[in-house]
Amino acid sequence: MKVHQFLDHYGITENPFAQEDAASDRVFQEHCLEGTHHPAWDKVYGDPETPATAVVFGEQGSGKTALRLQMVNRLRKYNAEHPQERAFIVEYDDFNPFLDNFRERLSGRQRKMENAIKNWRLWDHMDAILSLATTRLADTIRHDGTDTHEPSAGVTNDQLAQLTRPQKRDLLLLAAFYDNNRELSLPSRWSALRHKLKFPSWSSWKFMLIGLLVTVATVASVIYFQEWKGLLQWWVWAVVFAGWVPYLWRLTRMHWMAWRVSRQIRILDHIPGELRRLLLQIDRSELSGQPVPSRARGDDRYEMLMKLQSVLKTLGFTSIVVLVDRVDEPHLINGNSERMRDLLWPIFDNKFLKHPGVAFKLLLPAAVVVYLNRQEKEFYERSRLDKQNLIQSLNWTGQALYDVANDRIRACAKLADTPPSLHDLFAPAISQNELVSTLDRLRAPRHLFKFLYRLLVDHCSKYTEDNPEWKIQPETLQVSMSVFQRELQNYDQKLGTG
Repeated sequence: MKVHQFLDHYGITENPFAQEDAASDRVFQEHCLEGTHHPAWDKVYGDPETPATAVVFGEQGSGKTALRLQMVNRLRKYNAEHPQERAFIVEYDDFNPFLDNFRERLSGRQRKMENAIKNWRLWDHMDAILSLATTRLADTIRHDGTDTHEPSAGVTNDQLAQLTRPQKRDLLLLAAFYDNNRELSLPSRWSALRHKLKFPSWSSWKFMLIGLLVTVATVASVIYFQEWKGLLQWWVWAVVFAGWVPYLWRLTRMHWMAWRVSRQIRILDHIPGELRRLLLQIDRSELSGQPVPSRARGDDRYEMLMKLQSVLKTLGFTSIVVLVDRVDEPHLINGNSERMRDLLWPIFDNKFLKHPGVAFKLLLPAAVVVYLNRQEKEFYERSRLDKQNLIQSLNWTGQALYDVANDRIRACAKLADTPPSLHDLFAPAISQNELVSTLDRLRAPRHLFKFLYRLLVDHCSKYTEDNPEWKIQPETLQVSMSVFQRELQNYDQKLGTG
């Protein structure tokens, strides 16, 4: 007896439990985004009108990625309904590009995998978040205000026209430091953004024009009065050099600034010469006093973040929501709990997590909770986790898992006149309470899907196509659960979480 034959009997057109990863689960993304939520959903999601941070710890398969996708889906609906009070979504879930560049900046023993993450600091997180937000916003503006990933996050020409010149300068500075779109070179995409913003930069060339005018005037005067031989006199070239001193001084300063920025933004690969060209196109008076991420500190990044918020507010975004997920997946982390701790601990700073107008949703592996419980008083004073909507365990009850299974079955029962429930697949001898009690031992949706998939296979393998059985029997349920529990316990022990 084949599994699809068993499912067809109930009008179920595809196996509801074949996929285990929410990111590639079509059933979840098409049918269950608005389905059953974890009981802690309201605490994690919060209210977009009053953004708040939430810190969630969950084991592998507990639904952290599903939770992130559900939050993104709900926030997009909110944005469509509130075009002037939108939330700007930043999905901080791919650490590999940032960690690769970061590791390249280290030297000697620091570059070893076990040592590299120990050098990660809070401002590296801030640089990564600013890069993700700035790149997305700059891409939207360059594509005529259209966000290719989220239609409700676009900007109109009228909104762009409302940006003041200082805000346009701030956005161009952010793009110079943090725009990480690799489709075009940095000067090309920065120039395209400047043209979209209608930000003229003629005044930035005044020192070069002064040098050219002094050179032309001096050479012309000497030739007119003393002919070509006069150009051999030292004072002539001294005057020419004096005309170029202001430009050379500014060129040197901008190159020094660009070099320092390229050294301090460790998560991106900056070329000082390209960055210098961009900085030279902003007038000295407009650049003076502006925050520049050229030091190993967070103060400049906080100011850059506030400038980004100011620009976004004019464009119709009143808040920023940063979704942190998949911390255990980067190859430099490779599931190691100590490296995860080293990467995450700098972000636990109350000033950062409570930054006005920004909500951080930290969906973190349960493997680092053991380190959290060992921290000293200083860590808790700095992080103030008691104010961060902390959820130390994303466990699921049997009732919640039963509802998840029902949602998936109904989504796949396209040929059934009356969609079946999970209980309908089992023999009458198995009560709903007994089934719920059995599922309660699984703890996480991924374990649920693995178990039910195996259960269907175990049941169908006991019968032939000529003599099928349409109800899963109690002994099959008990044996499959016993085997699955042993495998799950062995897996937990290997991970060090059992």
